[in-house]
Amino acid sequence: MYHCHVRFYFTGAQPELFAPLKEMPPLEAFTHEFWESSEPEKSLGAKADVILADLRNKNAIETVRTLISWKKAEAELILLADKEQIESLSVIPGEITDIWTLPLSAAELRFRFLRWQQNNKIHKEYWQTSHYLESVINNSPSLIWFKDKNGIHEKVNDSFCTTVGKTKAQVQGRGHAYIWDVDQDDPACIESERIVMETRKTCVSEETIQTGEGLRTLSTYKSPLYDLEGGVMGTVGVAIDVTKERAYAQELIRKNQTLETLFTTMDCGVMRHSLDGSRIISINPAALEILGYQSEEDLIRDGFDLIAPCVFKADKIKLQEKITSLKKPGDSVSLEYRIQHPDGKILHVMGNVKLMSENGELFYQRYLLDCTAQKIQEEKTRQEAEKRQMELIYALSVEYNLVCSFDLDTGTGTALRIGECGSNILEPIFTGKLSLDECMERYIETGVYDEDKELLRQAVSREQLYKVLSARSISFVNFRTTCCGELRYFQMKAVRAGDWNKSRGIVLGFRSVDEETRSDREKKALLEDALAQANRASKAKSTFLSNMSHDIRTPMNAIIGFTTLAITHLENQNQVEEYLKKIMTSGNHLLSLINDILDMSHIESGKIHLEEEPCSLPDILHELRNITQADIHAKQLDLYMDAVDIRHEEVCCDRLRLNQVLLNLLGNAVKYTSAGGMVSLKVIEKSETLPGYANYEFHIKDSGIGMSEEFVARIFEPFERERNSTISGIQGTGLGMAITKNIVDMMNGSITVKSKQGIGTEFVVSLALRLHEGEKKSPDIPELKGFRALVVDDDFNTCDSVTAMLQQIGLRAEWTLSGKEAVLRTRQAVMRNDHFFVYVIDWLLPDMNGVEVARRIRSETGENVPIIILSAYDWSDIEDEARAAGVTAFCSKPLFFSELHRCLHSIVNAEKIQKNEDKSKQPLRNGRILLAEDNELNQEIAVAILEEAGFTVEVAGNGEVVLDMLKNAGPAYYQVILMDIQMPLMDGYAAARAIRKLEDSALSSIPILAMTANAFEEDKKEALKNGMNGHITKPIEIDKLMETLDDILGQPQ
Repeated sequence: MYHCHVRFYFTGAQPELFAPLKEMPPLEAFTHEFWESSEPEKSLGAKADVILADLRNKNAIETVRTLISWKKAEAELILLADKEQIESLSVIPGEITDIWTLPLSAAELRFRFLRWQQNNKIHKEYWQTSHYLESVINNSPSLIWFKDKNGIHEKVNDSFCTTVGKTKAQVQGRGHAYIWDVDQDDPACIESERIVMETRKTCVSEETIQTGEGLRTLSTYKSPLYDLEGGVMGTVGVAIDVTKERAYAQELIRKNQTLETLFTTMDCGVMRHSLDGSRIISINPAALEILGYQSEEDLIRDGFDLIAPCVFKADKIKLQEKITSLKKPGDSVSLEYRIQHPDGKILHVMGNVKLMSENGELFYQRYLLDCTAQKIQEEKTRQEAEKRQMELIYALSVEYNLVCSFDLDTGTGTALRIGECGSNILEPIFTGKLSLDECMERYIETGVYDEDKELLRQAVSREQLYKVLSARSISFVNFRTTCCGELRYFQMKAVRAGDWNKSRGIVLGFRSVDEETRSDREKKALLEDALAQANRASKAKSTFLSNMSHDIRTPMNAIIGFTTLAITHLENQNQVEEYLKKIMTSGNHLLSLINDILDMSHIESGKIHLEEEPCSLPDILHELRNITQADIHAKQLDLYMDAVDIRHEEVCCDRLRLNQVLLNLLGNAVKYTSAGGMVSLKVIEKSETLPGYANYEFHIKDSGIGMSEEFVARIFEPFERERNSTISGIQGTGLGMAITKNIVDMMNGSITVKSKQGIGTEFVVSLALRLHEGEKKSPDIPELKGFRALVVDDDFNTCDSVTAMLQQIGLRAEWTLSGKEAVLRTRQAVMRNDHFFVYVIDWLLPDMNGVEVARRIRSETGENVPIIILSAYDWSDIEDEARAAGVTAFCSKPLFFSELHRCLHSIVNAEKIQKNEDKSKQPLRNGRILLAEDNELNQEIAVAILEEAGFTVEVAGNGEVVLDMLKNAGPAYYQVILMDIQMPLMDGYAAARAIRKLEDSALSSIPILAMTANAFEEDKKEALKNGMNGHITKPIEIDKLMETLDDILGQPQ
């Protein structure tokens, strides 16, 4: 197998010497190459495999040494020399292969060269054999060793070293115990080797030997090893380490047993059958149960033919195609199919079919797994997931009428949610598989407002959607529809769906933004309106400041001017008195300005609260008449006050605020009506009401200057006035109507106004007032029942109202609009002896005044008939004349039932009332008052008022002095304390609290009245909270002060 190419180098002075050698043929497997030179050459000597050197005529030793230094280590050196030279070469080291002694014949030379060739071939063949042997031994996976008779390892292979974990140097020359890391040689191993050497036979056995790593199992082949004489010199052994294989075999046995157990008991069905299905090789119970059979025989009888008859017909073809698609052993396929048992039960089976080969026979091995429960759970999970997805979609898109998903690449999609549509246009367009372009075009043409069609068409184009959504994740566009026949606002929202880098999925949502858009527009309009109002308010406030500067300075100018004049005319009492009256008038006007401003401030800050209490409508209206009487008389105005259909006179309300509203409206009517004009107040009770309440309308009408439509629209705004006081000459703050409107709103009422410039104005205040359930008295007067009565008034409403009242009392009432007719009817009644028992006559009649009518009636009837005069004016100036004319009593307009009833009752029972009347004179006031006031001017005013009323007054400058004076004086010395609030050292509240904490109850219980300029309702509450008994406001109203003191001290008025 080997091939050897030999390069020869011949050197010597006689080249012909080597000629016979070059002629000789090489042996088998060898080739020769010859080089030669007369003198040694280094380049040739270094490459040669064999050097033949002729040393004749040369320095033998030097030449040999030179050649030795040039040659390769493995190159051979053959010398040709005569006998003399050979002796000298004995000193050369042993790197000479051979020496041929010259002279040699050609035959001798050839013989020696042939013998070298043969030796060289033997050497090469030995090398090859040794190489083969070493390769076999060392590359064998088996363990190979050579032992001497004593069990010493002379030679081992690489596998042996690898197995024991030692090198050849560590193993060769050592015994069993050292090599296998045990304490002593293995007796079984020694015995088997002894038997081999004695019997000279190969021994095959399986040995278990002890090693440092535990027991190992070796399958061994041991043979005797012979020496040259044929004697046994040791053993050669070959072993295979089968430790793992034996362990695997045991494990395999266990696994096979386990598999056999599983095969018969596991839930997974396993069966084997022939390729044509005609023979079932094996089948386990689980497979039979899944297929619905009791035994293998039942399955065969039922006609098993590759596929069991119980497989669904729809799945048989698919299953057969999968099975027959397997072509070579190892191929397998999995699929799911359905089985129906004889009882109708349906199973879902996950099957696996594998083409197998065993002992040259092909067959199918099939696994059947019942996955019905899993399938049911998967279906349930899928349905729940779909339900959750739809619920999520619905929840996220609840505001959207329509939600669709589309793929921009294909333009196709589906509707995720279709909401209710009044026109029913969405469902026909967006049902089924959708094309973005087609369905959107139909939607645009069907329901989108013409002006917005192109806008939406552009927005939903695939190119535009791709462009916009590539830049940002969301896109909006608002448009209008003609839905349900009306213009409505909608919004389309487009969002990316999924990974935009991988797909172009989008979701389109359409929702109504009609309410939002309209709300935004309304808010914008409201903001613009609010801005306009704010601008007007700012302008009004500027005007207000200008007006206030004028309106405050005007009365202040009068106060200062008339005070100066009074000082310079002290000797003229009448003139001084006139000046003081004008000062009082200016001061009252200035106070009303301040009150209006403070009222408005408290209304805006929410500090005004209504205080409901029982009150009488007649009292309120008569009080209004008394307050305005002077101004009406001064301007010579006609005043008409009527009450129509008033069935409930006692109500619960905030009397102060109701009076403030009516007085403001009536005051304005008087103020803005020129001399000789007309002012009227009419109160009407409406029939429609809630239980426990009565609806009233207060009509205040005048024939004054009227207002422009522009001003009427903003009359209730603060600081607004039709004309400023400089032009009209009428002073005011511009707050009165704003205050009035706010109070009416607080009372849950309404106020309306109608006005025309140059003609007049009418205000109507509507209020629902809670009724006061007081003691109910019988409406009739028995003494008057059935008698006739005559009402005389030029106003039809008054005649009708008074007639109804008289009928309630029990009288047969009649009425007339003329005084002359009243006289005529009286004369006729006297003539027929059917007298009128009562006359109710208006003072101011167009044809004859009431006093004259009364005089003429009295002349016809005599002295006993009661005559009552009605008037909206102060009758004090005509009372004497009227009494002389025969007038029995006076009643004020508007006339209420209670007043008329009381008047008639007093006339009928005049004698009883006269006897019970207490004619005793009211005693003078007395008592000692402690006045707490730090302002000297206020002290002087208060002391003068109180002393003039009969009281004794002592003054304290602050709360501490009050406390000291009270303690020093002792109980009952002071009857009451009038306490200012804002004082130095100790204010009025602190002083009141300190007094209430005194140990002496006679001192701590003394009445304390707050007398302060803090005039608001919360100031009154704060005074009561700190232990005071009442509250008097500054400037002091003398009548109010005396009335309060009389109540506290128990003295008659």
